[in-house]
Amino acid sequence: MTTTSALVFLAAEEGHKENPLVPPWPEVVIGLIAFVIVFGFLAKKLLPTINKVLEERREAIEGGIEKAEAAQTEAQSVLEQYKAQLAEARHEAARLRQEAQEQGATLIAEMRAEGQRQREEIIAAGHAQIEADRKAASSALRQDVGKIATDLAGKLVGESLEDHARQSRVIDRFLDELEEKAEATR
Repeated sequence: MTTTSALVFLAAEEGHKENPLVPPWPEVVIGLIAFVIVFGFLAKKLLPTINKVLEERREAIEGGIEKAEAAQTEAQSVLEQYKAQLAEARHEAARLRQEAQEQGATLIAEMRAEGQRQREEIIAAGHAQIEADRKAASSALRQDVGKIATDLAGKLVGESLEDHARQSRVIDRFLDELEEKAEATR
C-alpha cells in the first residue's frame, strides 16, 4: 500500500463517523458548565480585586496630576517671587551705584576744593616768604651799599664818616630815590 491509498482508506473509514469539527453534545454541555463555573469564580473573586487595583491606579494618577499641578503652581509662584526679588535687587544695585557715583563726584569736588585751598595757602605762604626774603635782602643790601658808599665817600673826602644816624639817612634817601626811579620806569 502506498501512502496515498492509506490516507484515502482512513478518510473513507472516518466518513462513517461524525464530523470531526462538531464536538459531541455531552462534551459541549460539560465545557459550557466548566466555563460558567470558571467565569463565576473570576467574576466573584478576581474581578473585584482587578477593579480595586484599577481604581487605586486611577486615583494615584489623578493624585499625581493634582500634585504636579500644585507643584507647578508653587514653582510658578516661587519663580514670580524670584523675579520680583531679582528686579528689586537690580533696582537696589542701581541705586547704590548711583549713590556711589554721587558720593565719588562729591568727594572729588571736595578734594579739588581742598587742593585749591591748600594751593592758595602754599602760594600765599610762598609770596609771604618771598616778600620777607626780599625785605631781608633789601635791608642787607642797604646796609652793604651804605657801608660801601660810606667807605668810598670817606676815602674820597679823606675823613671817616662814622656818624651812623647821618649815614643811615643819606643811604636811605639815596636808595629811596633809586626805588622811585625804578618804579617810574616800570
